This record gives sequence, structure tokens and C-alpha cells, in this order.
Amino acid sequence: MSTSTSAGRYPDIVSRLRAAGCVFAEDEARLLVSSARTPDELAAMVARRVDGLPLEHVLGWAEFLGLRIAVEPGVFVPRRRTEFLVREAAALLHRSADDTSPPAVVVDLCCGSGAVGAGVAAIVGRVELHAVDIDPVAVRCARGNLTAYGGQVYQGDLYQPLPVGIRGRVDLLVVNAPYVPTGAVRLLPPEARVHEPSVALDGGPDGLDVQRRVAAESRHWLAPGGHLVVETSERQAPTAVAAFARGGLVPRVAHAEELGATAVIGTKGP
Repeated sequence: MSTSTSAGRYPDIVSRLRAAGCVFAEDEARLLVSSARTPDELAAMVARRVDGLPLEHVLGWAEFLGLRIAVEPGVFVPRRRTEFLVREAAALLHRSADDTSPPAVVVDLCCGSGAVGAGVAAIVGRVELHAVDIDPVAVRCARGNLTAYGGQVYQGDLYQPLPVGIRGRVDLLVVNAPYVPTGAVRLLPPEARVHEPSVALDGGPDGLDVQRRVAAESRHWLAPGGHLVVETSERQAPTAVAAFARGGLVPRVAHAEELGATAVIGTKGP
């Protein structure tokens, strides 16, 4: 679109977005204007956003750790707080630029769009990356996002579709599993509750059903000294720590106050 056309419609777009309840209306308007190729496309994008479709689904991408992660309708949108999970996980691999050892084996469970796996690979560099999701739409999306990193993406339930050849060899299991308690799903903003799959949100009665399953089986897949890193809430962290310990891991908690982000990290003994 031409600059003059964009500038002429910009105030009206901001007003419509504000009226629809978009808190960051100016920022969203800039992104919509810069992404649209024609006035008609811009009008259609604004209409979808005003109707409540998440901005990232309207744009077709989400910014995550400086990466542009493709997302499509029906796929969980990566959250900014999850950048903390990725940084904590990547830091555990301790790889230097001149490291000639075999690439670290990284598994991204409940991968959604593949943003977590992509983020770890972008930070660490050389990794053997595997990702799993139960949702075929997410798997398709993740394959597109992880191709550049040589990632392999599988559809199935947690560890079930992973190749047996990496069993006992995984250096890093990084997991952004659903952790919203079932009773709290109805309290989520409509953008999440209506437009994202419930399988990516609902973590069971206390929110930790999937995390317990991940922790219980992790020791069979982790290499000695390997790590499991899971995002959770600060309130849920003690319960997650107990699940990690029952799974034979040595757990600790990391928290970033500014992002409201909490990660539980478990390490398998030698």
C-alpha cells in the first residue's frame, strides 16, 4: 500500500480497534497497515481483528525472540512470557561457537507452532531438533517453522511418536504444555478461549495433568545429565516440583518477575 493511503486510513483503524477493546490499538494498526498489500486486504484484516480473531492469526505470524513465527487459525499463539522458558532451556546446553561435539538432542513436546524449538535452535545453533504435537494443524504449522533448523515434527501423544533411536539420548526436553485448570479456561480472554484449541489450554483439574505425564516418563528419554524444562505458573510450581522429583529428576524453579514467567527445571542424574 502507498504511504498516503495508509496514513489516510490510520486514525479510523485505531478508533475501530480501540472500540473493539484492543489495548494496543496504535501498535496493532501499524502492523496491519504495514502487512496489507491493498486497501481491500487491509479492510478485511481490520474486520477480522475487530471480530475478535487474534492479531497474530490475522497477520499470519507472531514475533517471538526476534523471530517471525508463522501461525494459522486454530494454532496456539506463542506468548512473550515463554521467551523466558526458551532462554532458560538454551542456557543449559552450554555450547560454544567452536564446539565440535555432536549436536545436542533437543525435543520440543506440545510444540504448537514450533516457536519454542525454533527459539532454542536459534540461540544454541547446532541441535538435533525433534518436535511433537497431538494436533495435526499445529504439526503442519510447526513443520513450516522448523524446516530452517532441520527439525523433525511428529504427530502424536507426547513421547509416543518419537524415534526410539533418541531414547536415553535427549539432552534437553523443553515443554510448554497446557497448564490452565479446566475450571479457569472459561475465564480466559475470548482470543484464547474461542480461537485457540482447548487441547493447548486445558491442563486438567489443577492444570498439571500433562506436566505430570511428561515428568513421569522423562527419565527414560533423557541422557544422563539431561534436563527437562517446563513452563508453569508460580502458584503451580511447588506441585510441578513434586512431580519432577517423583519422576527421578532433581528440580529447581526459575522465575522472571517482569514477564510473570515461571519455569521448572529438572536434571537427570549421571
